[in-house]
Amino acid sequence: MKKFFCCLFGFVLIFAASAGIAKAELNVNINLGPPPIVVSEPPHVVMIPRTGIYYVPNVSYDVFFYNGFWWSPRGDRWYRSSQYKGPWGAVERAYVPAHLFKVPKNYRVVYKKEKFISYGQWKKHH
Repeated sequence: MKKFFCCLFGFVLIFAASAGIAKAELNVNINLGPPPIVVSEPPHVVMIPRTGIYYVPNVSYDVFFYNGFWWSPRGDRWYRSSQYKGPWGAVERAYVPAHLFKVPKNYRVVYKKEKFISYGQWKKHH
């Protein structure tokens, strides 16, 4: 009987050890990029003086209009669209106008007293 329990205990140890070695693990990481840029209604814009750059003040991320396109930096990528509601496409950093890199990080504070322009009024001029 003692021999039986020793064999059974040994079998359990061998089984447990081999199960640990044979343990498989699968990790899948898919980078879908940042959340989509959504501007659901025509945005008000604010002009940054002496730059020709407009920004959209009432969204939680950066959206600019410059030189006929809407621009949005998201993390280390830039996105561009010909319309505020998209579609948005990724743009290589080398193709982003240099003036957009000169906008101060705290532009919302610096230019908060500038005049809001409704999209309808702004669209008449662009």
